[in-house]
Amino acid sequence: MGCFLRNITVSGGLTPARRYLPTLLAEIVAGRLDPGPVFEATVPLAEADRGYRLMADRRAAKVLIRP
Repeated sequence: MGCFLRNITVSGGLTPARRYLPTLLAEIVAGRLDPGPVFEATVPLAEADRGYRLMADRRAAKVLIRP
């Protein structure tokens, strides 16, 4: 209700992610950017199917699969 009374709008849409990927990857490799907050779950490679199930069941939006 607070946003409504202050005329605040929240919207979203598609982003050209491939455009930003090289820059973001360089920042991650250099240690200046932590990608951790993006991931809601982490699974080992041997359990990748469980990671995909978590996303399919809407229990996680992004899953990190570790080798």
